[in-house]
Amino acid sequence: MVSTRVGRGAVLGAVVLSVLTVPARAATWDPGTTARAASGAPDIPARPAPREPGAPAPALPAPDTAGLAAVLRSVVAQGAPGALARIDDHGRTYRAAQGVADRGTQRALSTDDRFRVGSITKTFSTVVLLQLVDEHRLALDEPVDHYLPGLLPDDRITVRHVLSHRSGLYDYTNDMFADSVSGFEAVRNKVFTYRQLVALSLKKPRTNAPGAAYSYSNTNFVVAGLLIEKLTGQPVGTAYLKRVIEPLGLGDTFYVHPDTAIPGRYARGYLTPDKAGAPLVDATAQTVSWAQSAGAVISSARDLDVFFGALLGGRLLPPARLAEMEKFTKVDSTTAYGLGLRRRDLSCGVSVYGHTGAVQGYYSYAFGTKDGGRTLTALANTSNNAKVLSTLAGTLESAFCGAPKAADGRR
Repeated sequence: MVSTRVGRGAVLGAVVLSVLTVPARAATWDPGTTARAASGAPDIPARPAPREPGAPAPALPAPDTAGLAAVLRSVVAQGAPGALARIDDHGRTYRAAQGVADRGTQRALSTDDRFRVGSITKTFSTVVLLQLVDEHRLALDEPVDHYLPGLLPDDRITVRHVLSHRSGLYDYTNDMFADSVSGFEAVRNKVFTYRQLVALSLKKPRTNAPGAAYSYSNTNFVVAGLLIEKLTGQPVGTAYLKRVIEPLGLGDTFYVHPDTAIPGRYARGYLTPDKAGAPLVDATAQTVSWAQSAGAVISSARDLDVFFGALLGGRLLPPARLAEMEKFTKVDSTTAYGLGLRRRDLSCGVSVYGHTGAVQGYYSYAFGTKDGGRTLTALANTSNNAKVLSTLAGTLESAFCGAPKAADGRR
């Protein structure tokens, strides 16, 4: 995520459900059939023993479409104006949306709507840098100061440390958004340079010695943006465009910084204040200059599914570079972090790979299977709502684990 401080929400809206598959318990997909959503959140089965290293991955069950819709309904009930999810599975697609994209007009949320993806941007930045590694213009284990002399006070901090959140650089957003609304309003129209953001971080002590521990920090990917611009001689947005967006035909994906508008049709984003009961703040228009290469990309569910399918499927990086990205360090019992890439271990024993995103007004999850054959993107158009963020993670269980087993063992 971009920041642990940029996300809570409220308000129910109209419900839209667009399904291109049969219900989850069916074994085949039938475009045009509508799945009936079960009431309540899906049950989460107990976590099985982990697979032995080298053992073949189990065949995935069909997505639990009813369970997925139930998760989205729960997200809206917990305060998000709207929620959506899209699954792409070897050419077959399931789409569901509930609630509204715009509280003012009450326009229903659509899976075609664009939105701010927050820290999913970090994966875009990492792809660009690993392409530069493959071009022998960057080395992961070289100090950052080798490429950007004098930027950091410790020349032991390497590029790998930055991309894996093991640099020890303090996350300046902890202070910037100590209060959600006033912090946001203070920066929503500001334009920062990368070096100004790094300087904010360096006012505080580092969290650990280089390489000693994982500590998530947006400062790391501000440094990544500086590296991209130094090594390519291009703005970050141009590097994304030429190296990722155009090659994959991502027609809904943009980097508009420092402009504040989202092009085309989009979901408005709503920030929940820290004070209970206070009204939501429309946070849609903002520069996201406080994040830039750490969180300013705009995209859609379709484009993020294509992006992660291509990345995990080996279309953006050669095997050796993708393998570097997938060298994971355990973060907690269910998550690990590689280079700009998260791994989440689900209750059914399946691991999925991608990133989460949080930026004022938006929470998102974008993950896929190891080979990229099945991908999921889910969005809630609110932030600063811990319940919504936690519940939205249930879309991963529904998308990749299938329907919970009944008492007799049947799905």
